[in-house]
Amino acid sequence: MTQNQRVLQYMRDHGSITQMEATNRLCITRLASRIHDITRMGIEVSKRTEYGENEYGKYHYTRYSLV
Repeated sequence: MTQNQRVLQYMRDHGSITQMEATNRLCITRLASRIHDITRMGIEVSKRTEYGENEYGKYHYTRYSLV
């Protein structure tokens, strides 16, 4: 199974994916590149910026999901 296929399957199974999930669960370190490949295949993907905070301060990340 290719990385693109793994990302697609993960989004179908879980509804969305973040870079942290892609790294920890799929061993994919360049999620944005895989999303780019997927959209070039004609599959529509939405992205949403989310925000969090921890002991080091505020941060943001992107959550991708199938449309």
